[in-house]
Amino acid sequence: MEYGECSSSSSSSSTSLTASCSASASSRLVTACTLLLSLSSVMPVSGTSRACEFPAIFNFGDSNSDTGGISALYGQAPFPNGETFFHAPAGRYCDGRLLIDFIAESMKLPYLSAYLDAVGSNFSHGANFATAGATVRPQNTTRSQSGVSPISLDVQSVEFSEFHARSQIIRQKGGIFEELMPKEEYFSRALYTFDIGQNDLTAGYRLNLSTQQVEATVPDVLAQFSNAVRNVYAQGGRSFWIHNAGPLGCLPFVLDHFPITAAQIDKFGCAIPFNEAAQYFNRKLKETVIQLRRELLLAAITYVDIYSLKYTLITQANKFGFEKPLIACCGHGGKYNFNTAMRCGSKKMVNGKEILIAKSCKNPTVRVNWDGIHYTEAANKWIFDHIVNGSFSDPPIPLKMACQSNTPTDN
Repeated sequence: MEYGECSSSSSSSSTSLTASCSASASSRLVTACTLLLSLSSVMPVSGTSRACEFPAIFNFGDSNSDTGGISALYGQAPFPNGETFFHAPAGRYCDGRLLIDFIAESMKLPYLSAYLDAVGSNFSHGANFATAGATVRPQNTTRSQSGVSPISLDVQSVEFSEFHARSQIIRQKGGIFEELMPKEEYFSRALYTFDIGQNDLTAGYRLNLSTQQVEATVPDVLAQFSNAVRNVYAQGGRSFWIHNAGPLGCLPFVLDHFPITAAQIDKFGCAIPFNEAAQYFNRKLKETVIQLRRELLLAAITYVDIYSLKYTLITQANKFGFEKPLIACCGHGGKYNFNTAMRCGSKKMVNGKEILIAKSCKNPTVRVNWDGIHYTEAANKWIFDHIVNGSFSDPPIPLKMACQSNTPTDN
């Protein structure tokens, strides 16, 4: 995703989701969904295990989890972003909360302050290094040219190292300085979340690469991703929660922006090549996670299948109380209510008066896509409700047990 992400009025059981998977995707996706759900019932966390009680969260990513990083650099994500929950722009490309916000809420922790935000930030329970438009690999382009953030994962990794060291020096000053920084022991007990990689795929398509050529870049992307995980581990991090890539081919931005033939559209209206690239990335990401588990023996690394949930929600939106999944709630014009030159919150001068052109839809709570690129708060909440119990995780353990190094399905 280029920039940030955002309940369903109805929750469903694992059984109904299994049916959803089988009705909405290829046989491989059906098998993956059913396998994960089955494993969650036959491999429960031991009753003697205690919840992890994470005192902090440190997040790395792109706009799916950016809580104000890119806004601190380039200006606030404009209204109506933030309208549903915060009732004002809040550094998120969403009408409300992101998955990372729901993760923090579930742990009874404050929402994460962006590392780059110098105003009003509180880092006592973690920090967010994500920025909208971020990639894993540094890109040979500028944000004005391509929308890609200069704060790629290698930069976020350096920021984390600096924050770790300097926060402890600042804490020694006492008073408010001590209160706003995390304790040293929090770094080893924290949850480290990663949600990044999708922009590396779209960056390739922006360069007119074929799907095969885009997939050829994935090994290097994941090699650099692994380095970021290793850096955290070297500094005491032990609990990792890693999201895979979502179905890029179902985003209004992709459907509007890139040349796609009718033969490349599946029966749900999504672009097949882009989804295939995301699925390829995810397979390789899971292999990377397996290798990291073998290498980082003290780490508990959870791989979360976000793709299956998002694809199920999009392709069976009506079943879960949503509508128009391929049409942006906030935007202006075109088949998908998306115009890259007139994105959500864009204004125009009319007779000397500034008018909001790219407006929000009437009811974001029943919409899946917020602005053509990101998900609504309602969709984010629906997704969170189905990952929190571990049903779509490998190993299949709940979020609150993510410090437990259970035997994963390494296949």
